[in-house]
Amino acid sequence: MEFINTLFFGIYPYIATGIFFLGSLLRYDREQYSWKTGSSQMLSSKNFRIANVLFHVGIIMILLGHFAGLVLPWEIWHALGISLPAKQLIAMGVGGFFGVLCFIGLTMLVKRRLFDPRIRANSSKMDTVILLLIYLQLIVGLVTIVISSGHMDGAVMYNLMSWSRYLLTFRPVEAVEFISSVHPVYKFHVALGITLFVLFPFSRLVHIWSIPVQYVRRSYQIVRQKA
Repeated sequence: MEFINTLFFGIYPYIATGIFFLGSLLRYDREQYSWKTGSSQMLSSKNFRIANVLFHVGIIMILLGHFAGLVLPWEIWHALGISLPAKQLIAMGVGGFFGVLCFIGLTMLVKRRLFDPRIRANSSKMDTVILLLIYLQLIVGLVTIVISSGHMDGAVMYNLMSWSRYLLTFRPVEAVEFISSVHPVYKFHVALGITLFVLFPFSRLVHIWSIPVQYVRRSYQIVRQKA
């Protein structure tokens, strides 16, 4: 078990990070025409907008919550007067709310992808695999909220924060010690999340890199005149 913990939570994250960045760079350099969302709205628009909005709002807030919960140092939360039990309660409440929103939207998208003949015929295997993996990851994440309700002292959250902190400071041996004792469902959730980073460069998820930030800074308007 110690070897498995070290492999999945001490070594695998660094391998995944390398594949994530290097794979994204190589794909952008060699396959720019595949760097797109591949929207299927034109094939079937029924309930697509509401499903898309629910999914994206939910997933964005969940990712921001994970960043705040795992990456921000515990000292920042302590300075704000937020204890570990309070932080866990906030995470469960906010994560649960946006998790349910995301679940509703993603369920609609999964149903559409699998059971709409036109969408299914125009979907690649990777499209379907990624969608189902995200769906599974979301369900496991919601299950962790239920498990967390059985221990409201914030100890598990502290262990996961410490695991992330030690990984980011390149101390994998110490990091593994913190995550070794947590519930297997948490470990599966973490391992599956890392795997999504591995698959990221080979899927349509790369469109996340192409957030049109430049449009926010534009102060001019392009006007096309008839010849």
